[in-house]
Amino acid sequence: MIEVSGLTKRFGNTLAVDDLTFNVREGVVTGFLGPNGAGKSTTMRLILGLDRPTAGTACVDGRSYGSLPGPLYEVGALLDAKDVHGGRTARNHLRALAQSNGIPVRRVDEVLEMTGIESVADKRIKGFSLGMSQRLGIAAALLGDPRVLMLDEPVNGLDPEGILWMRNFLRYLASQGRTVFVSSHLMSEMALTADHLVVIGRGRLMADVSTKEFIEQNTSRTVRVRSPQLSRLAEVLRRKGVSFEPNGEFLDVRDATCAQVGDLAAENQLPIHELFEQRASLEEAFMELTRESVQYHAEVGAGATSEVSS
Repeated sequence: MIEVSGLTKRFGNTLAVDDLTFNVREGVVTGFLGPNGAGKSTTMRLILGLDRPTAGTACVDGRSYGSLPGPLYEVGALLDAKDVHGGRTARNHLRALAQSNGIPVRRVDEVLEMTGIESVADKRIKGFSLGMSQRLGIAAALLGDPRVLMLDEPVNGLDPEGILWMRNFLRYLASQGRTVFVSSHLMSEMALTADHLVVIGRGRLMADVSTKEFIEQNTSRTVRVRSPQLSRLAEVLRRKGVSFEPNGEFLDVRDATCAQVGDLAAENQLPIHELFEQRASLEEAFMELTRESVQYHAEVGAGATSEVSS
């Protein structure tokens, strides 16, 4: 488990992390979300002891990272896939990490196979694509077979097959009872991967809930209905005081459930061809919650795009 309590970090006059408190539990994939500049990477660096907090604490299984006797056996981390010695081969890079941390060298071949890069193990890292570098970074994080994994934007540069592999792999690791903490800007991927979300904006905690709850709390539900007698159905809904909006061959109903719309149609002998609840996406929920916390907004007009700080 990762435990963050009152964590604060200032860089001069800039407050990057502002009194953060949350826990990352084992056995689930926890997504770490926030707009650019929200403080996600700084928070991860503080947990890993790469920066010193101005105030507060960050612990892994009750201890600070710096006090862990064998850090790679406890925590596997990927913060920057390209921050490696480009002149080394992938195998030698992993061997150096293993030998310097007392990890059996045989583990190198295991993680190379696990991450699907055994065929390029003897190639120099400087020739790797970003996707291959991400896989190498995951291999390094897994060297010590740690119970805690922290990954910053691990799907960057991966092709569709690689993204699917990463999604299934993270869920597999969590199913083993590990703590899996993953930051990402890909909302669609987080919706499929993360069981729980920690969302921050301008360094402050904005949400710490399950993915399902997050979407429900930050969006409204819509019932979408299609009928060959749409105008009559609209009149029935209007008489009942139910608000709706026409949407092509559908009506989007906001103040009723599927059951209520179906019952009204049946009572008035109106045929229904489609009736379903239109759920908002994680992306829509995220945008709604963090609207006021976005540091940079893009303005488009007259054929030009400019960014202005909010």
